[in-house]
Amino acid sequence: MTLPNRDFHPTASWRNLQLRAELLRRTRQFFDDLGFLEVETPILSADTVIDRHLDPLSLILADDPRLPNEGRRLWLQTSPEFAMKRLLAAGAKQIYQVARVFRAAERGRRHNPEFTMVEWYRVGDTMNQGMTLLSDLVDSLLQRGPAERISYREAFEKHVGVDPHTSSAIELTTLAASRGIDTPQGWDANDRDAWLELLLSELVEPHLGRRQPTLLYDYPASQAALAVVRAESPPVGERFELYVDGVELANGYHELLQADELRRRNAQANQARKADGKLPLPEESRLLAAMDAGLPPCAGVALGFDRLVMLAAGAKCIDDVIAFPIENA
Repeated sequence: MTLPNRDFHPTASWRNLQLRAELLRRTRQFFDDLGFLEVETPILSADTVIDRHLDPLSLILADDPRLPNEGRRLWLQTSPEFAMKRLLAAGAKQIYQVARVFRAAERGRRHNPEFTMVEWYRVGDTMNQGMTLLSDLVDSLLQRGPAERISYREAFEKHVGVDPHTSSAIELTTLAASRGIDTPQGWDANDRDAWLELLLSELVEPHLGRRQPTLLYDYPASQAALAVVRAESPPVGERFELYVDGVELANGYHELLQADELRRRNAQANQARKADGKLPLPEESRLLAAMDAGLPPCAGVALGFDRLVMLAAGAKCIDDVIAFPIENA
C-alpha cells in the first residue's frame, strides 16, 4: 500500500498558526490604539538598504516576457525602512507596517530567507521614548514585564570583562582565545567590529532577557548603521536591541537625519562589501532625496515577528511557527 505524500502540509501546527494570527491581531490593535497609521510600501524597489552583512535578493523586471533576463534590476526589500522614511519626510507622523521581507544566505533555526517584520516610526521620539514603546509592545504580547535597560558598555564589562569602546583588536583576539572561542573560516583578525560581534553572540547575548526582556543600547559608533551618533568620548550610536531569553527580537534607532552622512556610510559599507567579495549595492536612493528635503527627528524599530511567535509558543525552530519554510515553499 502506497502512503499518501504529505509534503504539502505546513510545518507549523494549527495551534501555532492560530497563536500567530492572534499575536498579529494584537500587534495591530496595539498600534491602532495609539493612533498609528498602518501603511504598505513596495516589496520590490530600485532602492535597498546598504549593509555589509545584509544581502538582498534581486530580480530583473523584464519589459518583454520573451526576454526575461533583459530589463531593470529591482531589489526585494530586507526592511521597509527606506520607503517608510519617505512617508515621514512627506508628512506622516506615526506609522507601522507588517511586511514580508527577504534576505539571502539566511537559513537556520531562527532564520528563513522570507520572513515577517513589524516596523514602526514615530516623529519626535528620542531613543529613550523609542525603547519605551518597544518595551510596551513586547510586554503586551508576551506578558514578560517591562524591559530592563543595560548599555552595550555595561553588558561587556559585566559578561566579558572589557570596555568594548576602547579595547583594541589585539586585546579582543587574546580574550577570545582565552575563552576558547573558535573563529570562523576566513576570519579577519584586524576587524575590531567582527570581534565585538563574536564576543557579543558568544558571551553576552546568552545572558540577556532571562528574567525579563532586556534592552541593550548605545552601540559603538562603528555599528550605528542608520542611527544618530552621539558626540561623547568615545562617541556612541543611539541604537538599541531587545532580547528575550537570549534571542534578539528587535533592532531600533534614534534615526539619522543627515543625507550626507548616510552617503558617507553607504560608500563605507560598499567598500566593506567589495572587500568581502560581495556585490556593491546602489548608493543613491529616493530616501536620500527625502532626507535632503528634510526627514523629521524620529525613532524607528524593526521587530522579527516570527521570532516573537517562537517565544510565545516555546518553539525552538522558526519552521514551527511559519506555514511553509523555504524548502517547502
